[in-house]
Amino acid sequence: MNDVTLRLSGLTKTYLQGTPGEVQVLRGVDLELRAGEAVALVAPSGAGKSTLLHIAGLLDTPDAGTVEIAGQDAAGKGDRTRTALRRQDVGFVYQFHHLLPEFSALENIVLPQLANGISEKAAQDRAMQLLGRVGVAERASHRPAALSGGEQQRVAFCRALANNPRVLLADEPTGNLDPETSDQVFAALMALVREAGLSALIATHNLDLAARMDRMLRLDGGVLRPVE
Repeated sequence: MNDVTLRLSGLTKTYLQGTPGEVQVLRGVDLELRAGEAVALVAPSGAGKSTLLHIAGLLDTPDAGTVEIAGQDAAGKGDRTRTALRRQDVGFVYQFHHLLPEFSALENIVLPQLANGISEKAAQDRAMQLLGRVGVAERASHRPAALSGGEQQRVAFCRALANNPRVLLADEPTGNLDPETSDQVFAALMALVREAGLSALIATHNLDLAARMDRMLRLDGGVLRPVE
């Protein structure tokens, strides 16, 4: 059985920017992620990490190349199909939590499940289960402003995993946290990834955290290269 959950083949992406005109960010990126695998993506700012993650998560389209998620090729698919594939099989975590401020921690995790056709009772049960796994169940009724930075990001992790995705894409998920909190939050994220058996591509500047993943890749000159 093929356990590749994310396959990127020959991705290219060029942006038009004043001078020098064209900036080729991706130059034929190839990548396979397997179920249960956590891969670190390292590169300096501006190298194209966010672009690569957005294309992998169907938030952007490449100039050339293909993206397959859970065996489904997204090339040529309409917006509705891409949205459904993204909602069901991809979870996103960003450097800033992006929680909805007017809703509680619990409600922030329930909402994406309701959008995916899950009943409210089942969505609430799933949300509380996830909050318990990252140690913030007692904060379920609190709005984001009443949570610490580490708690906010743990809730964001739970929201990303609410619909049981196959793939998790994270863009500097601990970048706004102090070193001690960053370590704790990263451990919580990895525990969720391992328990769920999903594949994760995590962009980070923190080489210590990157070394704790299964593989480390560097985006260098628009091409992914392994870091030994």
